[in-house]
Amino acid sequence: MTQGILDTSTLLLLARIDARTDTLPDEPLITAITLAELSVGPLVTADDDERAARQAHLQQAEADFEPLPFDAAAARSFGQVAASLRRAGLKPSARAYDAMIAAVALSRGLRVHTCNPSDFDKIDGLEVVAVPHPDH
Repeated sequence: MTQGILDTSTLLLLARIDARTDTLPDEPLITAITLAELSVGPLVTADDDERAARQAHLQQAEADFEPLPFDAAAARSFGQVAASLRRAGLKPSARAYDAMIAAVALSRGLRVHTCNPSDFDKIDGLEVVAVPHPDH
């Protein structure tokens, strides 16, 4: 059974992704970073319906997953991620959520499964699995 980390975009689209795809892990995991990213959503929209939808995504993720923490090993891996991005001419701070998700994955030897693989370009040593976007 393969474990893998779903990034935030993939988690949000999970219900619409073809379950027959071989690009999803047998045991999907998320990180505490994804919960942090989802927690922002309801707070930054003025639309009541959108706020309710974003809150529902957050609550569903909290119910379905025990998130992997951003721990000391992930913090050490973050240095590698940030250095990779800087060598590629990118600013780690502009991609902070993705960089931290990548650090958790690297520290645990896990793949990142994402509908947006370009978000993880230029991170040395990270194995990224491209999940077909349901709208493309």
